[in-house]
Amino acid sequence: MVEDVIKERDNGVTIEIKVHPGSSRKEVRCRKDDILAVFVHSPPEKGKANKEVIKLLSKALEVPSSRLEIIKGERSRRKTILIKDICVEEVTTRLHR
Repeated sequence: MVEDVIKERDNGVTIEIKVHPGSSRKEVRCRKDDILAVFVHSPPEKGKANKEVIKLLSKALEVPSSRLEIIKGERSRRKTILIKDICVEEVTTRLHR
């Protein structure tokens, strides 16, 4: 379950994602293999896909993009995102809408 990749931290919540750059669609999808998949149009060059990931997650979670930060995997498809000032329950609820 996606709840397995969402973890409480002192200053917010971390979430593990797998990015699919260069996709024909833009969406955040909870997958069966316990990972959150983020599909973006941008290619993985010069931080373009990372910026789009932050923007898309910001919209899906209904939080300002300034509260999201890639803390692990900046150059990898697998990333850990810190979402500041939010709890696990809020993230889980917002992702399942």
